[in-house]
Amino acid sequence: MSRVIGPKCRLCRREGMKLFLKGARCFTAKCAIERRQTPPGMHAERRKKMEDYGIQLREKQRLKRLFGMFEAQFLRFLRRAESQAGNTGENFLRLLERRLDNVVLRMGFAPSHAGARELIAHGHVAVNGERVDIASFLVKAADEVRVVSPNVREAAAGYLKTAQERGGLASWVEVSAEELKGTVKALPNKEDMSLPVDEGLVVTFYSK
Repeated sequence: MSRVIGPKCRLCRREGMKLFLKGARCFTAKCAIERRQTPPGMHAERRKKMEDYGIQLREKQRLKRLFGMFEAQFLRFLRRAESQAGNTGENFLRLLERRLDNVVLRMGFAPSHAGARELIAHGHVAVNGERVDIASFLVKAADEVRVVSPNVREAAAGYLKTAQERGGLASWVEVSAEELKGTVKALPNKEDMSLPVDEGLVVTFYSK
């Protein structure tokens, strides 16, 4: 599987916002956005005002990078959202939130999406008692997600404690710190998905 191997902090600077790609570092003064808010590149400050296409492209890139996804998979999720009844943008965000790597992160068991995918790929996470090693697995309401490998329980407990202190757990999950497990109380609605993006612009970008 391909992966991004370049500097992650450049992605945050390019999007002009924290994407929380490096876990705890993003909450410190070492964060690239805290130190330098201009986009990467020699002539970043001279760039012209973006037209509609550029605005839509940036919004798409922000959302894709927030979830740490590649273009082909990102587009597949959008096409699936389009086939569902209701608002396509909200359907799209709900599908992204239901990804197992995102749920593991929202439950506080990992410091970032990349860390959550590593836990899942190595077989450390079980859904309803069965190990799942596919990060794009979609959870459902009432599903139980648990860290099952003793090798990572100490690290996962540390991440969870930090997330709880920062108030970073999602409102639509319920987590037991003692058992390192969480339950999806209900699928997230629009109010639960407080992502700093305009999903309507993303849908418009792909509709052309």
